[in-house]
Amino acid sequence: MRANIALLAGLGLTAVTAPALAIDEAHRQQARDMAEKAATYLRSQQGENGAWAHNPQGPNFPAISGLVLTALILDPEINASDPDVLEGLRYILSFRQPDGGIYDRILPSYNTSICLSALSHAANDPGDQGTSPLDYEIIEAAQKFLLGLQYSEDASTSGEAGSSTQRVTAQHPFYGGIGYGQHGRPDNSNLNLMLQALHDSGLDADHEAFQRAVKFLERTQMLDATNDMPYADGSSQGGFIYATGPDSVRIGIGESKAGMITETTGDGKNVSRLRAYGSMSYAGFKSYLYANLDRDDPRVKAAHDWIKANYTLEENPGIGNNGLYYYYLTFARALSTLGDDIIEIELDPAAVKNDEDGTRDWANDLIDQLATLQNEDGSFKSVDDRWMENNPILITAYSLIALQHATGQGG
Repeated sequence: MRANIALLAGLGLTAVTAPALAIDEAHRQQARDMAEKAATYLRSQQGENGAWAHNPQGPNFPAISGLVLTALILDPEINASDPDVLEGLRYILSFRQPDGGIYDRILPSYNTSICLSALSHAANDPGDQGTSPLDYEIIEAAQKFLLGLQYSEDASTSGEAGSSTQRVTAQHPFYGGIGYGQHGRPDNSNLNLMLQALHDSGLDADHEAFQRAVKFLERTQMLDATNDMPYADGSSQGGFIYATGPDSVRIGIGESKAGMITETTGDGKNVSRLRAYGSMSYAGFKSYLYANLDRDDPRVKAAHDWIKANYTLEENPGIGNNGLYYYYLTFARALSTLGDDIIEIELDPAAVKNDEDGTRDWANDLIDQLATLQNEDGSFKSVDDRWMENNPILITAYSLIALQHATGQGG
């Protein structure tokens, strides 16, 4: 069977193409060289069973292999018929469960989302020679599984899905979100990955899953005008926090991994608020675009303004080196989805250099920054161990995907 664009067409889905970016030729070649080294490193780390970072004692995280596969398949020099890719696809499919999810006992949404993205890129790869182990039902079943994990009136109540979600109405702070399952509440990171998977697998932006997600996004965006949660009262940050609550008991108090920030309200009062931060703000912005919100929508504009005011690649703004490579991934995916080569930024007058004009070529900036972090063997340097970012395979996969988006290869 030829598992490419025809597979998505058979599901009634559409292929997604990336915009071309106007990076200069020197940076394009630099990125190409970096990507080749990263891909060579990742190939060298693949196990005999086709896996990356396999744990014989389990449980395993097929998502890590899924991230590597996505990074490799997006490379224009590699396709879904590559022997290493085929072995990796077979490995993650070995974790396919009867419920359609792709996971090994734990973190069903996280693993299924990332694996579905990888499978979708493989299915949409025009270079595939018909050897991919995919079929229509695999992608369709994984989509259905994820949809059942979303907090809503239609959430699944049986099996693994039943223990990872609950049925709620639109008035509930959890509505539209999706979580790891172990904390009893949804979060923006898992929602970002689920929407990425649904987008990559061609689900229409008008699907109710995207529209439900918008409600959760509104409630995690620190913007008083559209957020009905009390923790956003008076806030005009425009960026996003992590969740509407830290667990299933403390609901509606919000949660940020970046602590608190002092804001000045319209009446001149200084108020302590949950602080929006980098990776979640780019993820939320991208998710709004995936849900087909107009660029002039006040929610989108507020998120875009946060990005312009907090533009940096020196850190994950708000939390430093924590989740730095995940930040680079969301940064690249969000700005490539936006489709603008140049981004306007707000400059700090006290730190303006003579040659700064308030605009940045984000793709060139990202390539330059990642170049400072790549090791000679093609892997990337760990700068923090939080959220598994001491795992060189994981952060190299993040970096390679980010490079693909910076050069217009991302889907």
